[in-house]
Amino acid sequence: MAQALRPNTAGSLFATDGKIRPLQDSLMAVTLVLGLVSFITSFFHGLHLLTSWAGLIGIVVGAYGQWISETTRERTGLILGLGASGVGFLIGMANGGLFGGLVGG
Repeated sequence: MAQALRPNTAGSLFATDGKIRPLQDSLMAVTLVLGLVSFITSFFHGLHLLTSWAGLIGIVVGAYGQWISETTRERTGLILGLGASGVGFLIGMANGGLFGGLVGG
């Protein structure tokens, strides 16, 4: 009867093993926030510095998070953040880049 007290997570897409992982959760949250910032600011040409830097940092943080992630829930959030960061980074680079107009004239 002990199995009645345990939740069935085996069939869930976001199945977890029940352990608390603050580092992985923090990296996932930071990647998602940076991805959102990078993606949203990519619609404004004048914000290319913020867009490209947020995208680059989001890609680096997300890649490290993918490397140490252990559950599907973490990987799903990281992939969404990485995708948004990548799109924002590339649009920011196309609009002026990381140092556009500040270095090298």
